[in-house]
Amino acid sequence: MADRNALLKHLRVNVSAQNPSRVLGGGGLIQVFRRHFSEEVRGSFLDKSEVTDRVVTCVKNFQKVDPSKVTSCAHFQNDLGLDSLDTVEIVMALEKEFGFEIPDNEADKISSIDLAVDFITSHPQAK
Repeated sequence: MADRNALLKHLRVNVSAQNPSRVLGGGGLIQVFRRHFSEEVRGSFLDKSEVTDRVVTCVKNFQKVDPSKVTSCAHFQNDLGLDSLDTVEIVMALEKEFGFEIPDNEADKISSIDLAVDFITSHPQAK
């Protein structure tokens, strides 16, 4: 038992609540971590053709839309005959499909399938 305690005494690491940037040498490790993470996030955008297929399918499933009129460049109001409330409902369906919330100021700009695809492919949180 005495040998065990002597061994543990030498193996123990003192833990204290120090500033992490001081412990890690001025935050260098943290900067490397952030840089790596941001590069990883930039590389995780969805493929445009996959997003286009998913958006087109989502719009085709909307009850007020004639599926035969839906194309990858269809305008919600001019080509599909939807009003502003319908457009809001489509944007909500896209949020659900891709797993992230589209801010209102950006949602107001989405008036066609190609604009929706462009926004979703450029957003890092889209799944």
